[in-house]
Amino acid sequence: MQPEDLEKLVRTRMPFGKHKDMLICDLPGNYLAWFAREGFPAGEIGQLLQLMHELDHNGLKDLLAPLRMQR
Repeated sequence: MQPEDLEKLVRTRMPFGKHKDMLICDLPGNYLAWFAREGFPAGEIGQLLQLMHELDHNGLKDLLAPLRMQR
């Protein structure tokens, strides 16, 4: 993980699926958990989803609050 990956979570939108166009940082935990069970997509979007799942699962979503305020 790079520091800029956290920034990407608050500005990248989900490109497909049930929550298309929602910011990755706003995706519901159960949706992220589904990807964790079924497999994350390849590429950068998969890496961002995996990072967001880790933050959500470990109760660290509040770390993104300062980045959200900068937007």
